[in-house]
Amino acid sequence: MSTASPEDNATTPESQASARGGEAGRGSSPDVALDIRAQSRRWRELGDLKSLRTLVNEALAAGLAVAPRRPLAGAELSVLLTDDARIRRVNRDWRGFDKATNVLSFPAAPPARIAQSPLLGDIVLAFETVEREAQAEGKTLPDHLRHLVIHGLLHLLGEDHETEAEATRMEALEVAALASLGIADPYADANLVTAAAPFPTEP
Repeated sequence: MSTASPEDNATTPESQASARGGEAGRGSSPDVALDIRAQSRRWRELGDLKSLRTLVNEALAAGLAVAPRRPLAGAELSVLLTDDARIRRVNRDWRGFDKATNVLSFPAAPPARIAQSPLLGDIVLAFETVEREAQAEGKTLPDHLRHLVIHGLLHLLGEDHETEAEATRMEALEVAALASLGIADPYADANLVTAAAPFPTEP
């Protein structure tokens, strides 16, 4: 994994995807400027880009409402809706794990600088994995997408689940955000396996 900061837009996963093309659009939640890109047509199963942006913005608003840390007003957040093959490459190249996953988060700033950073970071989601998990766990695909967006957002805002205490805190924030959307506690029956790329630090 590169030790370069994801603040460098030339090397973030979202900017790499932009260079390769894909349907894109801009919108905003109350506190952030959303740049959303649908790299896989499978996401069209949830509607057009406007519908996808609405789902993502709902999740962002719910997550921001419970997050202990606040981003800079208008900070840019990029969401890349991709597939298993592409997220596997991102996971391999940035995290050293040669496998697909459901969601990856790439913070643009460490926790101490979030409130001053004009860039919040990138969230990448893979359709096939998200769909499989939703089916296996008896959830609707839109609800599972919103959960993973909230999970990814909290990572961008400095939350983590490396320790039991961190995991308990993060899960509680997610459950509260989801409840505001009328979505049941996803941790009631099973643990969600997710992945995030922490902000790189100097060795």
